[in-house]
Amino acid sequence: MDLRRDHLVSLNEWDAMPEDMCRRHELVDGALQVIASPFPRHQRAALRLTYCLDEQLPDHLTAVIDVDVALKSGERATVRRPDVVVLSVENYGDGDRRLDAADVLLVVEVMSPGSKRTDFVVKPAEYAKAGIAHYWIVELGDPFSLAAFELVDGVYEYVDGGTGTVELTRPVPLKIDLDALLRRR
Repeated sequence: MDLRRDHLVSLNEWDAMPEDMCRRHELVDGALQVIASPFPRHQRAALRLTYCLDEQLPDHLTAVIDVDVALKSGERATVRRPDVVVLSVENYGDGDRRLDAADVLLVVEVMSPGSKRTDFVVKPAEYAKAGIAHYWIVELGDPFSLAAFELVDGVYEYVDGGTGTVELTRPVPLKIDLDALLRRR
């Protein structure tokens, strides 16, 4: 694998990379970008949210944490690693290391310190261009909040959200207790 700074990495090269290397990188326009390890509270919130979603989703959908999603192929491929992804059960567990954006219904980013611009500007533009129907941002501020967006005519529009316990109707009816995301039990 050619990892020179001036070399654009293809999806085939990405797929051939060792799994432990991919966990520390995202592929953005063909360039490898190192991603920082999330803080423990970020990881707990993402894990608890994944469990909460998976328990409420209809049988044909499932939620998974921290997986690669190919947003763009070709010479300037992009592979992001959202905190939580919701997709159909039939597209889950087929043995592939990464998911295709076309198979993803919802991506959720738990905002980390320093990721505000990326989570509010860069990633939504990439996810929208890839055609992912729903995008959520969870902020672990004071108070915790959730903002839910839906893809309309190629851009995300705010549709719902709030603090405390949030009841959403899209993509399916869900009830999220945001304050419980960091509780141990």
